[in-house]
Amino acid sequence: MKARKPRRARSSSREVQDAAGELAVAALAFIAGEPGRLGYFLAATGIGPESIRAAAGDPAFLAGVLDYVAGDELLLISFAEQSGIDPDDVGRAREALAGPRGDTGAA
Repeated sequence: MKARKPRRARSSSREVQDAAGELAVAALAFIAGEPGRLGYFLAATGIGPESIRAAAGDPAFLAGVLDYVAGDELLLISFAEQSGIDPDDVGRAREALAGPRGDTGAA
């Protein structure tokens, strides 16, 4: 009788969302780590520096952070290299937080 390899447990939806949120917070910290980057982010998003901490708990805001990073190839590559991730992870995390682009949730 052959021994079976244990099955790999599938990540729960909650675990995937948590990991996506952590990546988005890391992206936000990366942006905030350089005053010039932060200034561009604040100007582009219209959020005030005093509101960032509260907004960071909102999955929609975090998805927006990932959209912002993904929308600037140099920023995306820089963040991915510093974080040791595949740049495509940013898109996957964004989708985990907000759903596929163009998905309005309407049936």
